[in-house]
Amino acid sequence: MTVWTRLKEELDRAGRAAQVAIDEGKLRLELMRTRQLADKAAQAIGYALFRARQEGQELDGDTYARLSATLGTHEKEIARQEAELKAVRDARQAPPAEPPADQPAAQ
Repeated sequence: MTVWTRLKEELDRAGRAAQVAIDEGKLRLELMRTRQLADKAAQAIGYALFRARQEGQELDGDTYARLSATLGTHEKEIARQEAELKAVRDARQAPPAEPPADQPAAQ
């Protein structure tokens, strides 16, 4: 194997590792934004309940259903994104694949 071939392989490997790190960062950013949306939805429920009770009333069912559906949607998205992030982490930590039988292992 020539030096240039080895260099190209190492650069390709480094490029793939960098891309995985960038992808993981994007997933983390998406997850953080979704968590912020969920927090805002939970705050909206709390504020609506507080205002209703302050006026001596109960929170009407339609408002609660709408706000809790929004929160539920965000919670489902958070679970999906966490699973996707875990899959990326697991794939990154997996041992490297064995070279094909017809090629010698790099040393």
